Amino acid sequence: MPTGNRADIDRLARLLDTQFKLPGTNFRFGLDGIIGLIPGVGDTISGGLGLYIVHRARQEGASGGMIFKMIWNLLVDTILGAIPLVGDLFDFAHKANAKNARMLQQHLDKHEATLKPVGRGRA
Repeated sequence: MPTGNRADIDRLARLLDTQFKLPGTNFRFGLDGIIGLIPGVGDTISGGLGLYIVHRARQEGASGGMIFKMIWNLLVDTILGAIPLVGDLFDFAHKANAKNARMLQQHLDKHEATLKPVGRGRA
């Protein structure tokens, strides 16, 4: 049963993908790219953090197809991010957590729209 609570999802996606801005540019990055710089374990750690958004999607009743897409986004981010140098650049650009949060928000918006009561008119 969807809770409709979005604050934790937005907060984590922003922290991991867009929290910081490179001065003088519009380029945004988050802890995912920074943690990914740690050789060997950085991408695994940031992928694990991103799994929280997938977990919340499951709690909110997202379909199996959506969960699959979210896990795929994380796997691409984690596996390609683990490639030395090129993967680090990819990590800063890919923003899997923001994509997953956006998919979940769309699901919640759609679900919320179907739950709005229909007025019966004036008595």
